[in-house]
Amino acid sequence: MNDTIRLIQDHRSVREYLPREVSEEMIEEIVRSAQSAATSSFVQAYTVIAVRDPKIKRELAELSGNRHVETCSVALVFCADARRMMEAAGAGGRAGELSNTELFIVATVDTALAAENAALAAESMGLGICFVGGIRNQIREVTRLLEIPRFVYPVFALTVGYPAERPEKKPRLPVEAVLHRDRYEPDRDAHIADYDQMVSAYYRARTEGKRTHGWSEYVAQVLQAPRRPFMFDYLREQGFLEDTRGKSRQS
Repeated sequence: MNDTIRLIQDHRSVREYLPREVSEEMIEEIVRSAQSAATSSFVQAYTVIAVRDPKIKRELAELSGNRHVETCSVALVFCADARRMMEAAGAGGRAGELSNTELFIVATVDTALAAENAALAAESMGLGICFVGGIRNQIREVTRLLEIPRFVYPVFALTVGYPAERPEKKPRLPVEAVLHRDRYEPDRDAHIADYDQMVSAYYRARTEGKRTHGWSEYVAQVLQAPRRPFMFDYLREQGFLEDTRGKSRQS
């Protein structure tokens, strides 16, 4: 155990913020830290939009269904960005061989790695953060609001501010269920039964008995209906997920 590991393992999502501004210098250091994350083939396929304008934050909060997007000091919208590399490579607005499923994966992973670095940097400064996937709830409206061009899409937002709360840590799956050795070991799912009881106790205490479900029951509810079924069509509209197999041979 060291200070870095302690910081990582002490993470909790913060949704209540003090009315105190995070400085521009802190925001820039957070983004510099994000840029130090690993990046596939050095493409650095992400862009961060720092939203401080109260009107835009309010609209983002409404579109995402997350009130704290409005009340945080700054909302950092992390976007998977293939446009910049295409421009640098002279591809311009053409999809070409760049616009394919692998590029979509690369850009999305690059963005997630950078965002986790940003989250850790912010927390190391005493700030609170929360990832907001809800900006994909009405992703076309968010795209228009932030003037996001083709070959770019918003993956999630990171709300950042001085915390006005210290919520209880949400228990994670036991390492015995997650860490497999030498091969995939389905029998490690046996550890989930005890975890369900732990999660049930957590919710019971946090909600004063209003929620008592375990993790398995929760994910069953999550999987009951498709979530954001429009994402495939949206990503194709933005230039991702196009099938370019054989195009170069046919041209």
